[in-house]
Amino acid sequence: MAQEVKKEQAAKAKAVKKGEAKTSEGQIYPKGWTPNLQKEYKERIVGELTKQFGYKTVMQVPRLVKITINQGVGIASQDKKIVENAAAELSMITGQKAILTHSKKDIASFKLRKGMPIGCKVTLRRAKMYEFLERLIKVSLPRIRDFKGVEEKFDGRGNYTLGLKEQIIFPEIDIDKISKILGMEITFVTNTNSDEQARALLAAFGIPFKKK
Repeated sequence: MAQEVKKEQAAKAKAVKKGEAKTSEGQIYPKGWTPNLQKEYKERIVGELTKQFGYKTVMQVPRLVKITINQGVGIASQDKKIVENAAAELSMITGQKAILTHSKKDIASFKLRKGMPIGCKVTLRRAKMYEFLERLIKVSLPRIRDFKGVEEKFDGRGNYTLGLKEQIIFPEIDIDKISKILGMEITFVTNTNSDEQARALLAAFGIPFKKK
């Protein structure tokens, strides 16, 4: 599992040397490369979900549209460097440049002024989305101490949000170089309004939901 991801990363590096890869926002993809989970969706998951829910056409099968990763850094109002470091780390984790989020109003009790940077976010689609999802499932989540699965937090419209307490579960982060332990929210947006079908989709990808 984790070894498969390492092999993919090695293949990307090899492709760069051969001049067969392109770089987009810092993420490198070999020419013609398709992420494993994207292949699995087409070759296995579509068939499994069709059988489970009795879809009449492939167009009815739910799919993952995007993954959004958000980090709120409230203390950034006192130290702008913290949010800049958080954005740099999130860029490393996702392979795509993170953008800063800003406060929408003044909050005197928090010494917050409208327009101040208070966090960062990244939105992943297509190949980057699948590649990140595989690394999350096979490499990062198993690094959580005493991990027993993730809670189900669907929004009633087929979207799921996973909360993580520490960015250090991602191997891209060097714990000796971070200035602050920060959490994040990862939201999986699907094209279905059914929480049941969205859960089945994410479980088929390998998201380890806690057993009820």
